[in-house]
Order: sequence, then structure tokens, then C-alpha cells
Amino acid sequence: MTSDTPRRRRKAVIWIAVVAAVVVVGVVAAVVATKLYTSSENAKASAAPSVAASRAPSTLDTADLSGTWTVGGDSEAGYRVHEVLNGSDVTVTGRTDRVTGSATVDGTAITKATIAVQVADITTDSAQRDSYFRDSALDTSAFPTATFTLTEPIADAVPSGSGTTKVEATGRLTLHGVSKSVTATLEVGLNGDGVDVSGSIPVTFSDFGVQAPSLGFVQVDDAGAVEFLVHATPAS
Repeated sequence: MTSDTPRRRRKAVIWIAVVAAVVVVGVVAAVVATKLYTSSENAKASAAPSVAASRAPSTLDTADLSGTWTVGGDSEAGYRVHEVLNGSDVTVTGRTDRVTGSATVDGTAITKATIAVQVADITTDSAQRDSYFRDSALDTSAFPTATFTLTEPIADAVPSGSGTTKVEATGRLTLHGVSKSVTATLEVGLNGDGVDVSGSIPVTFSDFGVQAPSLGFVQVDDAGAVEFLVHATPAS
């Protein structure tokens, strides 16, 4: 009996060491996998929209840009949010080209503007995330459209040459059926047959009745940004 006891103790110690090693390996593997995943996800995040990123020489008569402009083709909008996944930071962006609207230009000033985005069509690299976004977060069946309406004219917004201007736009953002006064930071420049306007609007989702998901292993910040790059052409 006495000779078996040390042997049993040695076996117990060995098994404990094996289990501990397996646990350590599992933890390390999980950490490495999380790091690889977050690195991959961050690499998929779209760059912030920028007018300067891709422009063509203007074909417009820049002596008089006044009139009504239509927003459509070559436009995109979406969101940028920050997630924490198992303690690691992840940036997620969603985009759609279902963007419409109109604007009124008087000289170089933008006096009116309304932009509408079909939020149900915003997609990321994850169908599961998109499903949550449409069905749970924004309830797009009830609130399919987000809109921004300019409430104050923007003086000297449209440049007449090849440069760009940076201005601020005050308006109302309607999201999830809730309207709030917001300020958008814009970059404006002529591009081919029209004018490009890029920018972002900081938002706090709870202000719009949207609850950011918290699933234990992943938590989304309550604050994010609406981002857009719109191309407007003369209506006539």
C-alpha cells in the first residue's frame, strides 16, 4: 500500500500537468485566433470616404453652378462602428449604393439638400451581422430609410476649380424613426459631370432609440459615425 501511494501521487501530478498544459495551449490558441480574426476584420474595413481619393477633370461650366442637382450614381453611404471582441478592437464598416437625393446650389452656396439612404441594403462582410443590423438594431421593415436634410445654407461650399473645400453642414438626421439635429463635416469638389461631397456625421445610437448589441464575447460601442460619398449632377 505504501509503495502505491507515491506512484498514484506521481500519476496525479502528471495528469494535472497535462490538463494544465492543454488549458494553456487552448487559451493561447484562442488568443491567437482572436488576434488573427480581428486583424482580418480590420483589414476589411472600408477607408473613410474622400472626395480627393478619385477625381476626374470637371466637364461643367464652372462659371455658373446655380440650379437643382440630383444625387444618384456613384454615391455610397453607410456606417463605421467600433467593436470589442474578446478584448480586441475591431472596426466594422457597412456600405450601400442605394443613395438618392437632391440639392440646390446658388452660386457657390448649397442652400438646400436632402439625402436618403436605404438602410436595409447596407451590408458588411458578415451576413449574420447584417441580419442583426436590419432586423434587431434598426428594424428596417418599419424604418427602411435614413435621411439627412440641410437646415442651414452652406456658404462658399462648391469650389470653382480643381481644388476642394471643407465645410460644416447643419441639418437633421432621421434614423430609426427619430430625428435629431446634427453637424456633418464635408469635403466638396468638382468631379467629371458633377460635384462630389464626402463626409461623416458622429452619432450616438441610443439617441435614436438603437441599442448597440452586447453578446458577451462582442460588444459594440454606442457611438459611431454615418459616412457618405455622394455624386450630384445638374438636374437640367
